[in-house]
Amino acid sequence: MSLVLDLQDVSVIRDGVTILGPLSWRVSTGERWVVLGPNGAGKSTLFALAGSLIHPSRGLVSILDSQMGRTDVFELRPRIGMTSNAIVELIPEDENVMNVVMTSAYAIVGRWQESYDLWDESRALSLLTILGVRSLKDRTFGTLSEGEKKRVLIARALMPNPELLLLDEPAAGLDLGGREDLLRRLNALALDPASPATIIVTHHVEEIPQGTTHCLLLSDGLVVAQGELRDVLTSQNLSIAYDIAIEVQEESGRYFARASDR
Repeated sequence: MSLVLDLQDVSVIRDGVTILGPLSWRVSTGERWVVLGPNGAGKSTLFALAGSLIHPSRGLVSILDSQMGRTDVFELRPRIGMTSNAIVELIPEDENVMNVVMTSAYAIVGRWQESYDLWDESRALSLLTILGVRSLKDRTFGTLSEGEKKRVLIARALMPNPELLLLDEPAAGLDLGGREDLLRRLNALALDPASPATIIVTHHVEEIPQGTTHCLLLSDGLVVAQGELRDVLTSQNLSIAYDIAIEVQEESGRYFARASDR
């Protein structure tokens, strides 16, 4: 397996305060990572680094064999599929769903004068079908529910056939049915060997899809533990990260956590 993300002794400093790091982290092809940690742990900052949205204050960041600071990020970003609340805010509410997905091929939001062929349309429809929202293809983005928007955005992130997929809290705000259906589809994606290396940021272990292989656990901008999911996602590690006694249980590849009475 080759590296798709390589962070070496990276720190991010804002107003003289270190908000992330120093940390080192590597993600290889075929791996499915989840990033966990309490509020303020540095998850969003790490997500921005992995998506080439910010540069580190110290250390080296290499994404898809391109070192930050020595590469054109506008050439790099189309190789990275990404979903986040920031992207939602950029998409015109009157844009139809097909255009929301297809414009990702040009790394833009909002259709302008670019042209698309039958292959583009076919791929967009295929991705919407995989995510269970093909019937919404002619709807405008602003009329969709929260869950529908999240599925459309994942289809959009996959449209350019990225080599790295970044999903920021994909199940946040969904009801139980919507969450479970989305996790089932993300699990199928994780188990597909043709899928890109994936990093999911979440607050809740219940939102970790089956098929996830690795975990990075953060607290106060530092790594508590990283490695294979079963080794990292333990009661001891989560208790350290969240500074409260937590008991973790695993059932059929899904994880659940609650405060411990011990």
